Amino acid sequence: MKAYVEMSREELLSLKASLEEEFKTEEAKGLSLNMARGKPGASQLALSMPMLDVINSGSDMKTLLGNDTRNYGDWDGIGECRQMLADMMEVKKDNVIVCGNSSLNIMYDTVARSMIRGVNGSTPWCKLDKVKFLCPVPGYDRHFKITELFGIEMINIPLGEDGPDMDLVEEYVNNDSAVKGIWCVPKYSNPTGITYSDEVVKRFANLHPKAEDFRIFWDNAYCIHHIYDEIQDEIPNILEECEKAGNPDMVYIFASTSKVSFPGSGVSAIATSAANIEYIKQHMTVQIIGHDKINQLRHVRFFKDIDGLKAHMKKHADILRPKFEAVLDMLDSELNGLGIGDWIKPRGGYFISFNAMPGCAKAIVEKCKKLGVVLTGAGATYPYGKDPEDSNIRIAPSFPTPEEMREATKIFTLCVKLATVEKLLGE
Repeated sequence: MKAYVEMSREELLSLKASLEEEFKTEEAKGLSLNMARGKPGASQLALSMPMLDVINSGSDMKTLLGNDTRNYGDWDGIGECRQMLADMMEVKKDNVIVCGNSSLNIMYDTVARSMIRGVNGSTPWCKLDKVKFLCPVPGYDRHFKITELFGIEMINIPLGEDGPDMDLVEEYVNNDSAVKGIWCVPKYSNPTGITYSDEVVKRFANLHPKAEDFRIFWDNAYCIHHIYDEIQDEIPNILEECEKAGNPDMVYIFASTSKVSFPGSGVSAIATSAANIEYIKQHMTVQIIGHDKINQLRHVRFFKDIDGLKAHMKKHADILRPKFEAVLDMLDSELNGLGIGDWIKPRGGYFISFNAMPGCAKAIVEKCKKLGVVLTGAGATYPYGKDPEDSNIRIAPSFPTPEEMREATKIFTLCVKLATVEKLLGE
């Protein structure tokens, strides 16, 4: 079939009638399929169930240094867990604080601390006339919700196949003292799945911020979340690159085991410079007595080390790969050559990003909902929920089965076709 934009009005009307008949047939099935959020499926959660048996009432509850995890102490994380997560993030153990089950919580606290207490002695952001954050788009909706909650002005930065538009990032960061941070998902980005190039990472490290309290919020959520054994993206270590560039304090790195072990009961960490660690500790010692050290011990005894983590992630990849391929194969077979959408084939992470013809995303999501397929809301991948092109849709293949993903994607492509035809006829 030829591209939709090349069709005559008569051809489009004929196609519309055919698609509407297909739509009615699917609507009668009464399906209920959800590919809205990146939740691990039940078979993925089952991989970590033996972790629950590594500690019981007869277990030795002491760390390698002999500290009792049932008691106070090691409030910044037990040593062996700090080492394991440091290896996962490719940083030094001394640069790591282990926290609770959610890296999002650490990010929230980091922004809140900056708002209330400032950054390493700088003026608290809440006392400034204006605070701005750069937001590569499409991006992670929960990042944007944090900065929106605190009334921080968010600025869209286009995200390409090698990372954010660094010319634009440098223009803002190097010249506007109100720009205090940027959200980044550098590896297998949410939602596009792209990985920042070496050049982009090094340009980040060599920024010359107008604001001394500017920080890069480097959410390395998918650092070991490869889908393929033979093709695995790697990126330079941003902390090391910042040190080389004379900007050792400019970055906070966040990571967790939320999609490695259990999303509700994992362990998370922040990695940053010695000066930043010291400032964070000043506040955390007042804020908390300590996070769940028994859970940290459980994770270490189950995974043992970084090699154990990587071996476990290969099992996840074996489960996820057929789901991703089911979506990608259906997109290829149904939409290739029609000129009504584009997508990137990710090599890791949890999402596939689809760009529809401008002005169609909301209509596609609404049509899918009528057919029993729930997608992430259109606009969610942009600050304030406003996609200026009304184009981007995030697909999350992880929770349904491969068969369900194939069926859901077939419905999705039907809705893409129908919404696009309606848009073209409306024009």
